[in-house]
Amino acid sequence: MATKIDKEACREAYNLVRDDNTDVNWASFVYDGSTIVPGGQGTEYEEFKNQCTDDARLFGFVRITTGDAMSKRAKFTLITWIGENVSGLQRAKISTDKTLVKDIVQNFAKEFMVSDRRELEEAYIRAELKKAGGANYDAQVE
Repeated sequence: MATKIDKEACREAYNLVRDDNTDVNWASFVYDGSTIVPGGQGTEYEEFKNQCTDDARLFGFVRITTGDAMSKRAKFTLITWIGENVSGLQRAKISTDKTLVKDIVQNFAKEFMVSDRRELEEAYIRAELKKAGGANYDAQVE
């Protein structure tokens, strides 16, 4: 059965993360049968990480504030999580299903495909986003 996505609901969750006037810093998109739907949203990255269990496969859209002494800016990332216990068929399918998510989630600085919880550490994600962020004035800080 072909995977579908609830475009309206997923777009709403995506827009909440992108909106500077909300505290929402992440949204997840999960499978409900063969349909991708919003799985949750929140303000703490740790809450997002808690959804990434060994049995889960999901997509996360996350806002992380990066920057240095000269400027602060919001950076966005798309994280594809595939838990250790996810079957081979579901692992293979997630790559094609990601195109459905990318129809909604279009603006992000970096994309991650993760199946090891250590790669979900906020410090690691932040460092990778900083590398993708361009100018870095940290060296000029007194």
